[in-house]
Amino acid sequence: MVKITDVARRAGVSPSTVSYALSGKRPISEETRQRVEAAIRELGYRPHAGARALASSKSNVLALVVPLRAGLHVPVMMEFAVSVVTTARRYDHDVLLLTQEEGEEGLRRVADTALVDALILMDVQLHDPRLPLLRALERPSVVIGFPASGAGLTCIDLDFKAAGEACVEHLADLGHRVVSLVGSPPEVYVRQTAFAQHVVQGFTAAADRHGLASSIHPCEAVPGGARAVAERLLREQPALTGVVVHNEPLLEPLIDAFEQLGLRVPGDLSVTAICPDELAESVRVPVTSVALPSVEVGTRAVELLMRKLGGEGPVPESTLLPPRLTERASTGRRATP
Repeated sequence: MVKITDVARRAGVSPSTVSYALSGKRPISEETRQRVEAAIRELGYRPHAGARALASSKSNVLALVVPLRAGLHVPVMMEFAVSVVTTARRYDHDVLLLTQEEGEEGLRRVADTALVDALILMDVQLHDPRLPLLRALERPSVVIGFPASGAGLTCIDLDFKAAGEACVEHLADLGHRVVSLVGSPPEVYVRQTAFAQHVVQGFTAAADRHGLASSIHPCEAVPGGARAVAERLLREQPALTGVVVHNEPLLEPLIDAFEQLGLRVPGDLSVTAICPDELAESVRVPVTSVALPSVEVGTRAVELLMRKLGGEGPVPESTLLPPRLTERASTGRRATP
């Protein structure tokens, strides 16, 4: 294992100079710093995490708080987590993943220790009880999601309201007059999870703006859930010709259920979704969708956090990524009698 003394020998400096170059505690010349960095690269030296933390008063660890609550689609949440971890490594930081539903207590437990330098919060509710504490913490933080009030926070996410609007706008442009949103499981709405609420707001606003008949149907992501909601929709809205899906596990089962009930996609029924591109492309009938930019959101959340940790000037409080709708085979013009 390469030691700091090996780096010092290769760079022609003392071990303490290497330590100063790593910690920044004392100024050294640019020429010396470059020699030390070159020796580190050549030898593949990596400072011991504990020693590095003691030297810099930092842990070089970020906390990613993503409680795996009922109703969340875990594969999508993990896409965000992987992006955060990958980007953090580019900045020589590790990530502590916190998945328990501990609320304020868990947040305080981590923040009150030297375990982490900063925090990223996911699965945010409109009136999230963790946010007052987050605002009061001295440690920098970034929130993936937009609560009812983002004052005093740094928030980033897809513009889910605009995503809901984009799906309805697309259906309206194709002549559809009766539309429905098949949404997340009921418990997601009961908790007032922010992204799900924003989709509803956008769906409703766009439907009202175009004078469309519309309805919203939360749906459990369980076997039989797709068939049950399809039957209910056709019973309550027999003129239905457009559907927006915001429930990833139900996407293909829902298309199958409608076709088993006699509706061809897209001949009789156009289907749009808010989901990862990979999922939309893999369905038997490729689905017109607004992409979930999990990689971009995770990457930019870490970049915002690094700017805050580095004191690199002001950081925007709000970063809303515009929706990108890709048209595929699941939507077409409304069939006229």
